[in-house]
Amino acid sequence: MTFEYLADPSGRPAWDGVLPGKPEPFFLSAGEGEHSRLFGDHFSVLLSGDETENQFGMILANCPKGDLIPAHTHAGTHETFFVVEGKIRLFVEMEPGEKVSRLLLPGDFAYVPAGHAHAYQVEEAGKMLGTISGGFERFFQHMGTLTDRIDPATPPFIPPFERMQAAAEQHNMSFHPGFEWPEPSTDA
Repeated sequence: MTFEYLADPSGRPAWDGVLPGKPEPFFLSAGEGEHSRLFGDHFSVLLSGDETENQFGMILANCPKGDLIPAHTHAGTHETFFVVEGKIRLFVEMEPGEKVSRLLLPGDFAYVPAGHAHAYQVEEAGKMLGTISGGFERFFQHMGTLTDRIDPATPPFIPPFERMQAAAEQHNMSFHPGFEWPEPSTDA
């Protein structure tokens, strides 16, 4: 893993130890969590499988407007999308062959169970809160790079293909190149 944005010369992120690593009560202040950078997005793990006996994790994603995140499925990961700020277009294969596109605005929520192909695109910079099956919250750290803080001025981190592939395999995730989605409608 590369640590080019870490301030600590030991290579340990400043947030190391902010999560207890076991099921016990704790608090985080605004901006705290385990931070990583993947492409232009900053992901903060607020709760990991370590604290929930691997039942679920929670992440906060700070996302600039950007390209479509490619179609993918998770073999055993359920995923939620709650838009805190901005506009996020979510593409989901509801049933085989039934593909939908939905624009999510602040306060909107979506759920994608394991095994359903999906993709998303940030149409207006914002924040998403996600609850995911325990352990998957570490995907963003494995594919991305650790960072000490959320800073929109930080340059994007583009991982090499081998790293992307290894992180996807580690987290039972499959990408679907060439997967076609319906043209976005004018929904709100």
